[in-house]
This record gives sequence, C-alpha cells and structure tokens, in this order.
Amino acid sequence: MTPSTAQAHAPRRPRIRSDAPFLIGLSLLGGVYVVLIVAMLVADLAYTSPGHLVEALRSPNIQYAIRLSLLSCSLTALLCLWVGVPLGYLLSRCQFRGKGLLEAILDIPIVLPPLVIGLSLLILFQTAPGRWLERWVPVTYAVPSVILAQFAVACAFAVQTMRVTFDQISPRGEQVARTLGCTRHQAFWRVTLPEARRGILTAGTLSWARALGEFGPILVFSGATRMKTEVLSTSVFLELSVGALEAAVAVSLLMIIAAVVVLLVVRWFGSGASFHQGQAP
Repeated sequence: MTPSTAQAHAPRRPRIRSDAPFLIGLSLLGGVYVVLIVAMLVADLAYTSPGHLVEALRSPNIQYAIRLSLLSCSLTALLCLWVGVPLGYLLSRCQFRGKGLLEAILDIPIVLPPLVIGLSLLILFQTAPGRWLERWVPVTYAVPSVILAQFAVACAFAVQTMRVTFDQISPRGEQVARTLGCTRHQAFWRVTLPEARRGILTAGTLSWARALGEFGPILVFSGATRMKTEVLSTSVFLELSVGALEAAVAVSLLMIIAAVVVLLVVRWFGSGASFHQGQAP
C-alpha cells in the first residue's frame, strides 16, 4: 500500500466547528433583558435632574422617610442575622424529622405575594395574643410594624444565604476542635463562625437591601402615613398619588443608588469568598 493510498483510507478527523453562532444566539436572547434594565435606568436618569433630586432631599417628608428607612433596614438586617445564622447552621449540619417541612415553611415568604404577608400580619394582630401585645407595645400602623413587615420577608433570604454558607464550610474543623476538648458550641463560635464571616456579611447586606425595597407588607400592615410610617418605598407611592412624578423618580433614584452599592458589596464579598475557597489546599 502506497503512502497516498494509506492517507486516502485513514479516518478523517471531525471538523471542529466554531462556537461563535451558539454564543451569539445566547447573547442576543439574554441581551434583551439586559437592554430592558439599562433602558429603565437611563429613562429614570433622563426624566429627572439634579435639581429635582436636591428638591426631593430638602423635603421634610422624604428626609423622615430616609431616616426611618435607614433605621428600620438596619434593625431588620440585625434581626435577620440573629435568626438566620442559627437556622442556617441547623439546616446545614443537622438531620432531623420534619426538616423538609421546616424548609418549606421558611420558603413561604419568598413565594407568597407581599400583600398576602402584610394581610397575614394584620390579621395576626387582630387575634387575642396580638391584641394583648398591642396593649403594651403599639405595633400595627406604627414604626414596629415597619420593622416586622420587613423582617417577615427579608429573614427568609438570610436563612437561605447562611445555609449555603455553612454547606460550603467543611465540618472537619469542628470535628478536630471537639477532639481537642471543645464543646459543640465552643467549636461553633471559635471555628465555624469566623469562617462564615463573609457569608454573614452577605446575608446581612442582602437582608438590608430586601428590607429597603419592601412595599406591599408595609402598605397593608403599617400604612403610608407621612412623618410616621413613611419609608422610601412608600414615599414613591405617596408622591405618585399626588401627581409629583419628578419627586417619585428622584426617590426611586435614591433607592437605585442604594441597591447598586449593596450589589457591589455582595459581589465583592462573594468573589473574595470564592477566591479563598479556590486557594484552599
């Protein structure tokens, strides 16, 4: 057999086709949503002006809404961490009867319409225990109701974030600490919790951002009373209700700026956590 004949009978290598058409198709399909988000942001920026933003910031009502939003969101984030860290740890480390039911219950605030959560809170405080509590601490249509409405939704996100965080932390460190004489809670405080610090910061930041954007439960459970239960999300609603579209857009821009800052913080801590995990031996 001559070399030319051998080359003719040799199996042909499959041609490697370019991935460009596939990737371009995916980019075009996904780009529609990206363009929509960018278009909305550009429209907000084009509609308002720095003067409208300054005028909105000078309004006593909006100043009060900013203060209450900062206070309520910060308290809500702390409460979410107070509950989210232990619940996330239990769901990640422990196996017990009824765990699936507990996970389903914790996911309810995520899938329920926000108005339903607000209505459920309102009904809860119409029951005998709720009315008894109202005798000592006014909750409904007061500042505590704002924090409770934010907490009812945002805490679910904190729990899920902390569960994923503890899932990514090997239990080996706790086991070694216990063989060296630590109790379970000492191993948790000294070994696991410090390793989860990035996840804790991410959970707190996400809870803060979710609380800032909460509207439905606050509107139903707290109302939208000026200088009392008004937060930034209800400020947009109140400004729209009186036809002050420029002020509503200005307040919306404030919330967008806060959301961008929160997302940058989350991306920063998230990328840092991924980097350190990738460098781990």
